[in-house]
Amino acid sequence: MILAIDIGNTNIVMGCFQDSKILFRERVSTKHTATDLEYAVTIKTALDMHRMDPRDIRGAIVSSVVPSVTNTFKRAIEKFCKVKPLVVGPGIKTGLKIRIDNPAQLGSDLVVDAVAGCQEYPAPMIIIDMGTATTFSVIDKNHNYLGGLITTGMAVSAEALVSRTSQLPRVSFDPPRSIIGTNTVECIKSGLMYGSASMIDGLIDRIQAEMGENCTVIATGGLAGQVVPLCRNPVILDDDLLLKGLMLIYQKNTEK
Repeated sequence: MILAIDIGNTNIVMGCFQDSKILFRERVSTKHTATDLEYAVTIKTALDMHRMDPRDIRGAIVSSVVPSVTNTFKRAIEKFCKVKPLVVGPGIKTGLKIRIDNPAQLGSDLVVDAVAGCQEYPAPMIIIDMGTATTFSVIDKNHNYLGGLITTGMAVSAEALVSRTSQLPRVSFDPPRSIIGTNTVECIKSGLMYGSASMIDGLIDRIQAEMGENCTVIATGGLAGQVVPLCRNPVILDDDLLLKGLMLIYQKNTEK
């Protein structure tokens, strides 16, 4: 059994896989001040919930866009699972052909998403990861990573709206009853959620126009499940894309 961890700015996705089967997926908050013991307890809790024995873990892999948390989580894995994790970064084999100006700048989460996308779906493709930021990765029919876009995530937009106004409340991200809100909460929900969906639709159209061909569109990330149903373009929702990518990268780096 292999432990897979993706550390994002807002959430940490963790799961386990056996061979090519994902056994579970859980999402917890990223705590920048948490200690290795606290993260070890988080791992233990996830494994206990799914009735899994940490003694069955024979390896681990981590991707992270939060350097301050990466080493803490590595120590937590070593302390609790007694294995040394692989960390996605320089020197790790991914098989991805990166064609951006400076490949070293590409976030490890985007690398992992792209590796899974190339394995699972027909190219060309657009991969949308909806987290703290909403990112678009564009991959051509030859599986070259061409580049992408980065924009503000929906939760960050909501936080900015509330923090910079005196009377607007925080809202949950369940779908509004209609696009035309009839009260303040519904107006905010509609603006945030339909606004995000419309932005995604518009960017898909513009990317495909520049590519000169239609693309497979895949969405993942913590907020994708709320927004994808509101999009007009066909978008495949894949909550396990990161874990699939981590599994593939682990296999590429450990198979003899």
